[in-house]
Formats: sequence, C-alpha cells, structure tokens
Amino acid sequence: MGAPIALSTATLGGLPAEVAVPAYDRAGVTPGMVHFGVGGFFRAHQAMYLERSMNAGHDHDFGIVGVGTMPGDARMRDAMKAQDCLYTLVVKHPDGSRDAQVIGSMIDYLFAPDDPQAVLDRLADPATRIVSLTVTEGGYHVNQVTGEFDPKGAALEADLAGSGLPQSVFAFITEAARMRREAGTAPFTVMSCDNLPGNGDVAKKMILAFAAMKDAELAEWMGANIPFPNCMVDRITPVTQQADIDDLAERFGVADAWPVVCEPYTQWVLEDHFATGRPAYEEVGVQIVDDVVPYELMKLRLLNVSHQALCYLGYLSGYRYAHEVCQDELFVKFLLGYMENEGSPTLPPVPGVDLDAYRHQLVERFANPEVRDTLARLCAESSDRIPKWLVPVIKTNLENGGQIDRSALVVASWARYAEGVDEQGEPIEIVDRFKDKVMAAAAAQSEDDLAFLRDADFFGDLADNERFTAAYRRFLASLHEAGARATLEALEN
Repeated sequence: MGAPIALSTATLGGLPAEVAVPAYDRAGVTPGMVHFGVGGFFRAHQAMYLERSMNAGHDHDFGIVGVGTMPGDARMRDAMKAQDCLYTLVVKHPDGSRDAQVIGSMIDYLFAPDDPQAVLDRLADPATRIVSLTVTEGGYHVNQVTGEFDPKGAALEADLAGSGLPQSVFAFITEAARMRREAGTAPFTVMSCDNLPGNGDVAKKMILAFAAMKDAELAEWMGANIPFPNCMVDRITPVTQQADIDDLAERFGVADAWPVVCEPYTQWVLEDHFATGRPAYEEVGVQIVDDVVPYELMKLRLLNVSHQALCYLGYLSGYRYAHEVCQDELFVKFLLGYMENEGSPTLPPVPGVDLDAYRHQLVERFANPEVRDTLARLCAESSDRIPKWLVPVIKTNLENGGQIDRSALVVASWARYAEGVDEQGEPIEIVDRFKDKVMAAAAAQSEDDLAFLRDADFFGDLADNERFTAAYRRFLASLHEAGARATLEALEN
C-alpha cells in the first residue's frame, strides 16, 4: 500500500474499496441540526445513525453543524475543517477485524469563541429543527445536593451578568430561543444525549432555570414550546489514541487527524417528542418509545455502574484496561453478582429485554480486547457518576432490605482509589472536577474511616445508615490491609 490518503471531499473517490464512504452527494445536504459537544461518542453514535439514514436516501435536510464552546475544542475545529468535517469510524471486533466507514453527516463545525454570532445565526435559522447535546454529566450544572441549577462557572456567570454575545451552551440556546420567538420562527427541539437519568428532563430544568435568571417570560415560553425528549444511548467509545490513527493509515490507507474507534454494539432508545420533525431514526435501528425510563435505568444501573465496579478495583489490582479485568473470572463473578443481586432488583420491567442475556452480553462487551478501553477513562469524573448511578441503587436496596455488599465495596474502592496512590505506592492521577474535595476526604480516612462517605453532596445520608457503614468500613479496611484482589476473593469465594 502506498502513502495513506488524506481524508477530504476531494479524496473520497480514491479511498480503498474496503472503506465505506457516503452513498449520497454531500453537496446536496443542508443543515437541520446543531450539535454542542462534538466528541468521540457523538461521532460514533448520533452522527452514525444519521449517516445510516442519509445512506438510505433520507434526511438530507438534517445535516449536522457541530459547535464547540470550550477552549480545548479548537483542536476539533482544526481537524474537522482540514477534512471538510469528514472522519472515519472504525469498529473494532473482538476477533481483531475492523470495519472502517467515512461519516459525512456533519457538514460544518463552528468554534463558538471564534464567532459566537455565527452560532446564534445558525441556531436561529428556521432550518435548524434540533439542537442536540453531548456536554458530559457535569455540563448540566446540577447541584448534587439540591438537584437544582448551580450557576457557578466562568462562562455561565459571564452570561448571567452581561448582555454581550453568549459564551455557554445554555446562553446560546436561550438567546436563540428569544430570537426565534421574536421572528415568529417555530421552536427547535433540544435533544440531550448524555448519560444522565432523565437527560431530557434534566436539560429542560437546568436550561429553563438559566433562562429564568435572564428573562422569566422567555423561560416560560420556552417551557411551553420547546420539547426536551429523553433518550438512552449506549456504545463503548474509548478515547482515540495515536495507535488508532496509525492503524487506520496502515490497515486502510486513510490519513485521518481524528478518527473514532468503538465497539460493534450500539443502542439508542428515544422518546418521540419533537417540535418540528426529526430524522427517520426508526428506519435505522433506533428504538422509538413512549417511555425511556426502564431502558435508561437498565443501562445506568447495569452497564454504567458495572464500569465503576470494575474500574477502581481493577486499577488497584494492577490492571489498566477494561478487557483485562473482564477476562478475569474473579471480576466476572463480582460483576455478575452485582448486576443480578443488587442492580437488577431495583429495575422496573424493561419491555422486550431479557435481563439475564443483557447482563452476560455486557461482560462480553467489556472483555473485547480490541476496544482497549482504559480504566483511567472509566475512573474519571467519579463524582458525577457514583452519586447519579450507584447511590440510588444502594438507597433502594436499603429501603427494600436488598443486598448492598457489592455496592458498598464499589464505594469503598472509589474512596481508596481517591487517595491517589496505588497498591505499589505509585501515584494515581485523579481526574475529577471536584478533585480537591474528593482527595481531601480520602486523605482524612486515616483519622476517620467514614470521612469520604460523610460528603452529603455525593452520598446524602448514607454515612448515618448503620447497615451500609458496617459493610463499607469492613471493605475499606480490607482494601487497606489486604488489597483489592484479596478483598474480592474474600467476598466472592
């Protein structure tokens, strides 16, 4: 194979035959959707589903305009602009094979700090019918204690204090809604695709709370006219590594500055609640339902909590990748034990899903050696994850007399991991927006073994529950004295 071909519109026709390319003329695609937070997951999931629809001859008026608001998004701007917003999606199969597909459903990328007015104009355009979001759990500014809007943050505070052009996602959406109302333009739909229980409901509550601080009447109009559908999204999408870029060039002959890699599995369950139409998602594998909650809880309490259950204990045991952990029978027994005995009993009926098959499929997915999902990624931002995903499971089981031991061990393993030193004395880099608070609480455990658990922002009143604290104390002591693997062996054998 010769030199890899730099990805662009001009080079699509010259790519190797085994690389799938758009089956439609991108010149005929017009903007219909604006997406905030163009990262790997969005490009492996929502943009991929729209690509499927466009390849089938539908939705060429729903082209995506990506928007970045954070300083770090300048890198994505540069990569996408150089490639005409094309990128390669590489699906990694467990047997080592790969599928490569060029995605063309994103047709433009705007870096908001460069030209905020251009973002507003695109949002206000009547052609824009959906504004979608993958801004991470922390991007919704939810106060962990009260569940209300937390207006802290430089961009939010600047937007609330001033009358200039928006800086934050919330301000862009609010100002665009005002412009559309004044122009008599039909409202868009705001579609959150982040890993949050009731993501649409959360987006609505937080965005309207922000809007009310700017203009109460406008916020009322937004609440009455803008739909915020809930959805559940699922596809393991690790951070793209240089090795992935190199492999794409060597294996497929494509030079792509920022490809995306993912597992074969994908799922999207979406509430059918849109103001001015939507893509024909049901034609391309999206489950359109009236109630997302059962599917959402299944995913959050089984898949997402299992990621937390394996990442801290796995890291402390010396592993660095999820597949290494899930090829270890001890960890598989622990994960299935959590899912069967603690996670699943808290779920409502999930229509059309065999939960036992789903649980075993999760372990198989985690064990895919080709995905190489790092435990460091899964351990990041724990303070946004454990309180939302695992604490509700614990509280439900405490109320119902259910099992809580494995959940208590997961919390204790986070507390041990947050000390920032592994079992070999090597430093652990803690990545968390509340890093200082989390690490300070972990450091205080030598004097008070419940110090970590006493943070009501994260755990509510769990520190006052004698049944939970007894288990938690026992596991935390064992993690310190015997180590993670020995602690698991004592629990599972």
